[in-house]
Order: sequence, then structure tokens, then C-alpha cells
Amino acid sequence: MQVAVVGSGPSGVYTAQSLLQQDAVPGLRVDVLDRLPCPYGLVRYGVAPDHEKIKSLQNNLRAVLEHERVRFFGGVEIGPRALSPGRLLGMYHAVVYCVGAATDRRLGVPGEDLPGSWSATEFVSWYSAHPDVPVRGAGPPDRFVRGVESAVVIGVGNVAVDVARMLARGAAELLPTDIPHEALDVLARSRVREVHMVGRRGPSQARFTTKELRELGSLPDTEILVDPAELALDPAYLDPSGLPAAGRRNVEVLRGWAGRPERGLARRIRLRFFLRPVAVLDAAGRAGGVRFERTLPAGSGSVTGSGTYEDIRGQLVLRSVGYRGVPLDGLPFDGGTGTVPHAAGRVLREGAVSPGEYVAGWIKRGPTGVIGTNRPCAKETALSLLADAPALALRDVPGDPLTALRAAGTEPVEWPGWLAIERAEADLGRSLGRGPVKIPDWPGLLSAARGGAYGTAE
Repeated sequence: MQVAVVGSGPSGVYTAQSLLQQDAVPGLRVDVLDRLPCPYGLVRYGVAPDHEKIKSLQNNLRAVLEHERVRFFGGVEIGPRALSPGRLLGMYHAVVYCVGAATDRRLGVPGEDLPGSWSATEFVSWYSAHPDVPVRGAGPPDRFVRGVESAVVIGVGNVAVDVARMLARGAAELLPTDIPHEALDVLARSRVREVHMVGRRGPSQARFTTKELRELGSLPDTEILVDPAELALDPAYLDPSGLPAAGRRNVEVLRGWAGRPERGLARRIRLRFFLRPVAVLDAAGRAGGVRFERTLPAGSGSVTGSGTYEDIRGQLVLRSVGYRGVPLDGLPFDGGTGTVPHAAGRVLREGAVSPGEYVAGWIKRGPTGVIGTNRPCAKETALSLLADAPALALRDVPGDPLTALRAAGTEPVEWPGWLAIERAEADLGRSLGRGPVKIPDWPGLLSAARGGAYGTAE
């Protein structure tokens, strides 16, 4: 039996692992397909470069992708201009889509599209060397931080903490990481001295984890500033006894920072709460900050507007208010939830199960949870597929899907090609006097996958 898993991030790899661990179908084989030539999804392209411990999860994912009954095929795009879901299903007994949530939620406020106003994901992709967000060549490579002294980050989740930390971190601290050299050079010349991280609700509803929050307080030459009067607007901050353990820990950390006097350090991160964005300010055709409305608690974690406003000035605005799934042409899609309709992972078309089609990860449940949340989600889908296996195995499919993929005009980057990319990134790092450094562009990745040196023509 041949199964395709579309997406090589944690949800896709955990799905492949669950299919094999159950050992319910002898000889079952899994091909893990990805649009990019590199595996690991957001572990490679979403985890900040200074989070080496989390990035080491790649070693666990690697062990699955190197299983004797698993193959990795990178550079395989599913969609209307490439390989359609219907055609892909004709090559496999079953297909599991683990394509994540590919876009950001928008603020829906005037000025959001001004130059200098970006989604946090674009910034993350830039310093993580995602090939869709070039570090050079498409406009000024330092478009994110050129001329920026103050930045406004809208959101109080872990991604917001990541981008605030990267804006405040010194280049010397990033040198040992795999951040692309071009991004490192830009951040080394950054003049950012103040970062405002702003949430519309109170500290007890903030979505960051305590570990990430504490990390801000350990940044060299950076002070964390919190207004105790603003924190006190939150009843659960005043009495955190009813909060979950994680919320109580966050409150404890914020109490320790509240009311600290400014010490005049080189950089400042200001944590703000109960402020809702109503407009990105226009400063001569560019983002010049954000106008916020003061909010007040309205019970059950909700807030209401107060009718008073505050402008926070900054030359860079990054929104980090969540992700959203996007439709994949050929699959049903619920625009309200940003997910594919399903029953225990089985894709539903007009309310009926579509035989052989499955989903796992964010495209199944929405962009919630942490990396580990994908394990039970993937297992549920895998168990549904394995329960359907006797009927699915009766379908007539090609002997080797790789032959069919090539016949469809696709030339996948197989595992040896990925290993060649790894070697090229190690070579690139050595040439720069660093450890492995990510190759940040499509031509470089494809050249490396085919045995060429980084920087040569595709």
C-alpha cells in the first residue's frame, strides 16, 4: 500500500511515523512530499535561529524520514498550476494533506498595507532563509530594519516574542546560529533601540509561554519595561489564583518586571496590554506607528473599547495576530474556520467522506497548540486511514508513484539531494568562518541539491 503525505513539517512527519508504528498494514510505504526542496517545515523555517534546542527536533523528524519505508520528495507542488489533488490521488492509495496554515490573519485596519507594515511571518521567513522571501535581490535587502529606531509588534504570542527578541538581539549572539549571512549583516547594522509589544487584552490572556517570556529578560544590554498600572487593569493579574499554571507563571514574571525604572540600557522592550489597533499611522507614505484604542476587561476574557486612544510611534510595524489556512484548489475548504472539513481526519466533500483523502495538522484543526500537539492529531488521522486500508488497498494505482510523478512533469528532490543541500550549507558556513549557514534562495538550493556549489547557476 502506497500513501502520500503532503507536507514535511511536524504534522506530516508524525503522520508518517504513526502509520508505520501501528504496523497494521504490512509493507505499507509512505512518500512525504513537500513544495520546498528542504524538509522539516516550520521547524526549519519558523523556529528562530537562536532556539537551538527546539531546532534540534529536526533530528527526531530526520529519523522518520530515513526509515526504510519512507521516501522524501521535495520540490513537489500541489495545486492548479502543478499537480492537482485528483491526479495525486490517482498515484496513491491514500493522500494525507498536512499543509499547515500558510497565511497570516490581518488586522483589518486603515494603513495596514503601507510600506514598513509587515506580517511577522514575513520577517520570520526572512531571517530563517525561506526561499520565498529573498534576503537579497528583490528591493533593498534591509527593507525590514533600514532606518528603523522603534518597532511596534502587535500581538503577545510566542511569534511576537521571537520577532521582538530578534530585533533586540546583537549580531554577535546570532553569529553561531544558521541565520543567513545576508540577514546577519543587516541586523548587525540595525539601529533598532526600542520595541513595543502590544496586546489588546490583559496579561492573563497572553499567549506566550513562560520560557519565551523569561528569555526576553536575559537579553544583553536590553531592559524590559512594564507599566504596573496597565497590568492592574486585569483582575486575574491582581488575583492569579484562578489561572492555569502557565498563566500564573507569566504573571509572576511580569510582576518581577513591573515598575522597574529605566536604566538607560542600549535597547528597550516595552510590554503593553489592553490596547487594540485601529489604524497604522501614515508618515509620508510609510508606516509611522500605530493608533491604539484603550480597551477594558468585559468579563470572560473579552474586552470593550474605552473611546480613548494612544499613538505609539515606530518606523516598523509587525502584526503577529495568528495564522490562517488557505484553500488548496481541488480540496473542499471552510472559509469560516480556514480548515478542510473532515471527520476524524477523513476529508468531507459536501458532508460525505471522500475515500482516500485525509488531513492532519493546522489545515485540519486550525492554527492551535504547540509542536507536540501535532502528535495526537496525526495519530487520529493515521488510525482513520488504517481503518479504511482494506477498502483503499483495492484501488488500482501505479507500481511506483515516483515514475508517475516524473511522468506528470515533476522532478523531485530526493533524500540524497537534501543531504547535498546540508553539505553545501556546511561548506558555506566554513567559508564564512561559521557553523552551517542556510542557503536562502531557490536557485542556490536547487543547485546544491544537484551537486553544484552554492552561488552557481541552477
